[in-house]
Amino acid sequence: MKNIAVFCGSSIGFNADYKKAATTVGLYFAKKNIGLVYGGGKIGMMGALADALLSQNGHVTGVIPHLLKHKEVFHGSISEMIVTKNMSERKVTISKMVDGYIALAGGFGTLDELFEALTLGQLGIENKPIGLLNTNGFFDFTLKQLEVMVVEGFLKKTNCDMLQVSDSIEDLIAKMENYIPPIMTKVVNTVASK
Repeated sequence: MKNIAVFCGSSIGFNADYKKAATTVGLYFAKKNIGLVYGGGKIGMMGALADALLSQNGHVTGVIPHLLKHKEVFHGSISEMIVTKNMSERKVTISKMVDGYIALAGGFGTLDELFEALTLGQLGIENKPIGLLNTNGFFDFTLKQLEVMVVEGFLKKTNCDMLQVSDSIEDLIAKMENYIPPIMTKVVNTVASK
């Protein structure tokens, strides 16, 4: 994987472990020569992640919608900045640039981007690995909700298993590198052929 999209918060959170995790991911990417594609912000988890990579001369590409490109948010020191018309265009742009996705701690935007990536995988539109860095069990309740969806018949176990989970970036990348996408189901093939 040469370029990975990382979804994470524009806030830093209340626990310093989250910022530490973002910094660790950034340093790991730089060490392994993995390019970062992210939301383009200089604040919160996004800023910590980008700054860590930049401190080691890593490559950082920001993709930011025009409406968020104002002085307080826009990271002016990254390798490349792409400004899109809107959030939807940002997602498509990021998708075209990356070999996989990772979510760190964040809010609604992080979950929105994570679940969009999972949906693209479920529909077979993409076959890219999707990772979840579960620092301090941050995503435990999200993972529990996915289990409920499986038990209640709204999500297939094979699709739930697309999500690679670890609390270590080294282990998470190893899982993502060995990821095998699920085989398309008849239901999805039927929908796709209509």
